[in-house]
Amino acid sequence: MQTKLIKPFLLMAIFVVIVGLACGLGNGEPTPESQPPTQAADKPTEPPQQEPTQTPLPQQEPSEAPPPTPEEQPVEPSGGAVSSLQDAQEAVIYIQAEGAFTDQDFKEYTGSWTGSGFIIDPSGLAVTNNHVVTGASILKVWIGGDYDNTYNATVLGVSECSDLAVIDIEGDGFAHLDWHEGPISVGMDVYSAGFPLSEPEYTLTKGIISKEQADGDTTWSSLDYVLMHDATINPGNSGGPLLNENGQVVGVNYRGRWEQDQYFAIDRDLAIKKIDVLKLGEDTETIGLNGEAFVGENISGIWVSSVKAGSVADEAGLTGGDIILNLADLPLGTDGTLSDYCDILRTNSPDDTVNLEVLRWATQEVLEGQLNGDKLVTTVSFGDGDTRSGSDTGTDGDISSYSGYVSVQDDYGAIQMDIPVEWVDVNGSPWVDGDDIIGSAISAAADLDAYDSNWGVSGVFFGVSDDLAKFGGYVNLLDVVRDDYDENYGGQCKFEARVNYGEGDWEDAYYRGKMDIFSGCGGGDNYFVVLSAVPRDNPQSFLVLVEMAINNDADYEALDQIMATFDVVGNLP
Repeated sequence: MQTKLIKPFLLMAIFVVIVGLACGLGNGEPTPESQPPTQAADKPTEPPQQEPTQTPLPQQEPSEAPPPTPEEQPVEPSGGAVSSLQDAQEAVIYIQAEGAFTDQDFKEYTGSWTGSGFIIDPSGLAVTNNHVVTGASILKVWIGGDYDNTYNATVLGVSECSDLAVIDIEGDGFAHLDWHEGPISVGMDVYSAGFPLSEPEYTLTKGIISKEQADGDTTWSSLDYVLMHDATINPGNSGGPLLNENGQVVGVNYRGRWEQDQYFAIDRDLAIKKIDVLKLGEDTETIGLNGEAFVGENISGIWVSSVKAGSVADEAGLTGGDIILNLADLPLGTDGTLSDYCDILRTNSPDDTVNLEVLRWATQEVLEGQLNGDKLVTTVSFGDGDTRSGSDTGTDGDISSYSGYVSVQDDYGAIQMDIPVEWVDVNGSPWVDGDDIIGSAISAAADLDAYDSNWGVSGVFFGVSDDLAKFGGYVNLLDVVRDDYDENYGGQCKFEARVNYGEGDWEDAYYRGKMDIFSGCGGGDNYFVVLSAVPRDNPQSFLVLVEMAINNDADYEALDQIMATFDVVGNLP
């Protein structure tokens, strides 16, 4: 089973429906680019599958250089302006960025992601997307499919709202692309060039302009309008050029709606205006974020994936995983786009002092401060140190972490899981229903008697039954457990949500099921989690039930460990 960061999910499941990253965390690009693979959950105000086209590789070790495929024909730079579509490859680049970022599942990654771009000047100036480069510590570039030569690059300037960046590749004498000079109209033949899907082979796809002024507001950018076309792009195409039949640039690719076969590029005229500023080494419409808007049930804001070192955001104290709730005393992301955020940036000059309010889930705090002013400080804390009311906390107290974990098995050696070392009271006797043994079970806590009688004491029950599997599925079992709580505990727990387990945010290679989340059990400030699941390879073979009381920060980590390690390892009784 895979480890999952469960603490933040439990908190957010109650208050927020998080929007998936528009950049593609998980398959190759940092934010917008790689989102087709890592598909966003619930985008209330944005068309489905409208994702950036970057390809993040969060958990892969970055390679020094992508290995060329046998079919590739590396192109030697000619040093002049490209004069044909066939030669455009000479000026199209493959970008590998390395750095750290935090995705909207609260997972922190240090690794690499990829995107595309194109050279616009023999000196090595190149254009790509902001979401491809912002937050990267290292940028490596390969030109035209030539993987014998690796180039370093530096970021000269970025625009968050326009999702554009200009980088400077070391060296000079490079082939470069010119801009298309004629009108851009519906029906015009266009070609998407780049290096999608983190693969080293250059690709070129053909299509037409299908709309001249499509909506330019997305979760990660805000433009007056963009070009819509059907020259296919994929994650990793972010920042690559949209070309005419002569190899001249019509626009900069940056997102797609894959199910609708609709793709989008930043229009030439809008791009040139921004690039003329960026290539001078100046940022515009940015505070130094790689981020994205989202809307939940009771909250909206701008999710921060990563922060550019030395930027205004960095100096204010923003970090990956923060959610900007308000800027200039105005709420952000209420429509699911970056529109309000970008309007504020465009209204204020880069040096203006602007009020800032941030939600930081990592420490469960609300912070206030200013851009170009006072650094963020905590104003509200709802994590460590909160006073629980309504139920005795037993012996657990406010623990931030356990000292370690130990693997335990039931009395039959049939099932096992990891539990905190502090949970010394372990019972591995069979799972019984009256006088009948129905399966294997493990209960564990610091004091099982206290756990059984007090909601405020942390502990876990893990049971597996092949008998119950004969009478119903995991949903039936979950319903029975919920009814049992209502009947026997008089509604002492408030039901908050039922979520899927084994896919998406709860990816698990071996089990799938559903999880019920309760809060306020016995009137306390706590959670109670009930998971019912079945094995993927043989769903009818047995049912899994996991119940756990969560009373402090350490318990979230313990739940994460339990979910990562519970398993059937022997024959059930």
